[in-house]
Order: sequence, then structure tokens, then C-alpha cells
Amino acid sequence: MATSEQHPLGRVDDAGVVYVRVGEEERVVGEYPGATAEEALAYFERKYADLAGQVGLLEQRARRGAPASDVAKAVATLKESVANANAVGDLAALDERLSKLSGAVEELTEQQSAEAKAAIEQAIAERTAIVEGVEALADEDPAKTQWKEAGAKLDELFAAWQKHQHDGPRLPKNDANELWKRFRAARTTLERNRKAFFAELDTQHRDVRARKTELIERAEGLAPLGVGGIPEYRTLLDDWKRAGRAGKRTDDALWARFKAAGDVLYAAKAESDAVENEEFQQNLEQKLALLEEAEPLLKATDRSAARATLLSIQTRWDAVGKVPRDQVKTIEERLRRVETSVRKLDEEHWQRSNPEKKARSEGLAAQLADAIAKLESELEEAKASGDAKAIANAQEALDARKAWLGAIH
Repeated sequence: MATSEQHPLGRVDDAGVVYVRVGEEERVVGEYPGATAEEALAYFERKYADLAGQVGLLEQRARRGAPASDVAKAVATLKESVANANAVGDLAALDERLSKLSGAVEELTEQQSAEAKAAIEQAIAERTAIVEGVEALADEDPAKTQWKEAGAKLDELFAAWQKHQHDGPRLPKNDANELWKRFRAARTTLERNRKAFFAELDTQHRDVRARKTELIERAEGLAPLGVGGIPEYRTLLDDWKRAGRAGKRTDDALWARFKAAGDVLYAAKAESDAVENEEFQQNLEQKLALLEEAEPLLKATDRSAARATLLSIQTRWDAVGKVPRDQVKTIEERLRRVETSVRKLDEEHWQRSNPEKKARSEGLAAQLADAIAKLESELEEAKASGDAKAIANAQEALDARKAWLGAIH
């Protein structure tokens, strides 16, 4: 019979039966006939090594934070495997390691439960933020909403919802359902507002299109009037500006028609202006000659002669008639400058000859003359006394009165 010294925890008897020692007891783990005791023990030691490797891997998984429920299930399975293992090795030690893992699983369960709770709370907050983003879009005034941007934002939020649902932790059913209900309601409201807005916009566009089509027909009907149709066309243009928009593409096409109708009228006006300009060119030359005669009056000082000359020029100016349109402003401004200068001569004469003003001026002059005579006498007295200060004061006052008298004459 083989002795127990063949292995500290196992032996092989003469019949090839292999035993393992667990505590104070031993049990049969198998037979390995036709082999040496060393070969038989080695075979069952390898089985032990495999089992020990599984326990080691489970310990690593637990340390790395594997789900506690998975670890607990694996511990239970391995405990049963160790208890009935057909292997030679320290099975008691493996069982003890598994028992320690059972205690660690409880701590791991508490930790992971807290982490899971925190993760769910965070996930609820994140998904709530997505819902609130959709609700904010739904709460906007439809008339002020930028619908293209709102649509893109809604697509972005829905994609975020799907990603969060796929990648994030599973939310409690009630929370998940409530959040989805809010998301769906906000999306429905937004879509309803969008449809209502564009339905109303389509109605407005139809009305504007009808109104502008009518204006186009009226504008096109002015073509036979030529230049005479321009005032009416300008009135129609004001109506056009007040009519509103009919959508960019439609509006551009309508405007092209309306403008073409106006171009017909303004082309007729351009032709008329060209004819007029040719006819009025001689008038322009005559008025330029009158300006050459008038502009020396800008330096005139004899108001009567200047006024008579200007009157003659004005009479001839009016008799000449129209000049080319693009020259009207220039030559009229030149004549206005001359008229202003001559009128200023009259105004200055009136100021000087105004009886009331003249009387006031003469009264003041008399007072100043009396004051000057008195100051001259005081100056002589001061000089006689040799009082330098009195001399300076009298001279200063005398100079001031003489300056005032010179100003009013």
C-alpha cells in the first residue's frame, strides 16, 4: 500500500485508488490503474490546479468590481465543485478562500448598489435635461421660432435620447415611462405648432401672391401710357412694399414681372429725357451766359444797381425756358447765390436806415460824446496832479468810450 507521505494531502493505495485528505478525513477521488503512484497523484493534482485557477480568476474579477450577483453565483458554483472535487490538493484552503469571497460579495453588493443608485440618479438627470430641451422648444412662440434650427435641435435631442437609452444604465420603469411621456408630448406640441405656423404662412403667401399678381397686371396695363404712367406705377410700388412677402422664390419671380412692367415706362422716360435734353441744350447755354452776367453781382456794393441788374437777368432767365434735367439743380443753385447776395445788400441798407435804430444810435452817440468830453477833462486833471493810477484809469475809460462810439457810426 502506498503511504500518506506520497503527498501531504493525498495518497494512492496498491490497487491504484487515489484519496484526498480534507481536515481529519479522507475520501476517494478516483482510480488510476496501471500507473505509478506519482503519475496518479500528478493527474489529480492537475485537476486541483485547474480548480484553484478558477478560484483565483474569480478573486480577480471581484477585485476589479465585477457585478456582485455574478460573483455570488460563481462562488456558490465553485463551493459545490470544491466540496465534490475529484482532485488532490488543499481543498479546505480553496473553500476558505471562497468563504472570504462570499463576505466580500456582501461589501461589493452594498458598494455597487450605491454606485448603481448614483448612476441611475445621474442618468435620470441627464435624460430629464434632454426632455427639458425639447419642452423649451415646444414653449417657444411659433411666430418667432426659427423652424429650421428648431428641427435640427429636435433631431439632435432625439439622437441624444436614443444614445442615452442604449448606452446608459437601465432606468426604473416608472421614471423611464414618465420621461418618455414628457418627451413625446413636447415633440407632438412642437410638430403641431410647426404645422400650424406653416399652414398660416401658406395662407398669407397665397393672399400676398394674389395681391401682387393684381398689382403686376395693373402695372403692365400702364405700358400704353408711357411716361404718363410713371406716377401711377410709383403708387403701385408703394402698394407692393406694403403687400408683404410671398416666399423667396415666388417673390423673386413676381418682382421680376413687376419690375419689367416698370422698366417699360422708365425706358420711355429715358427716350423722352434724351429728346428733351437735346432740345434744352441751347437753353442751358443761354442760362450759363446769364450766370456769367449775374455772378459779378456777388461783389457788388451798390444795392440799387445790383437789384436792377438782377431783375433784368431774372426776367430773361424765366423767358429762356427749361434746361436738361441733370443740369437744373446746378445752375439754379448758382443763381440762388447771386439772389441771396443782392438781398443781403438790401437788408444791410435797411438796418442802417431804420429810423428807430438810427434814433437809438444817435442818442447813444450823444451820451458817449458827453462821456468822452468828461473823461478827457478828468485825464487832463490827472496829468496835472501827476497821479499815475488816476491817469491810467481815465485813459482806459476814455479809450473804451471812443471804441463804442466808433462801433455805432
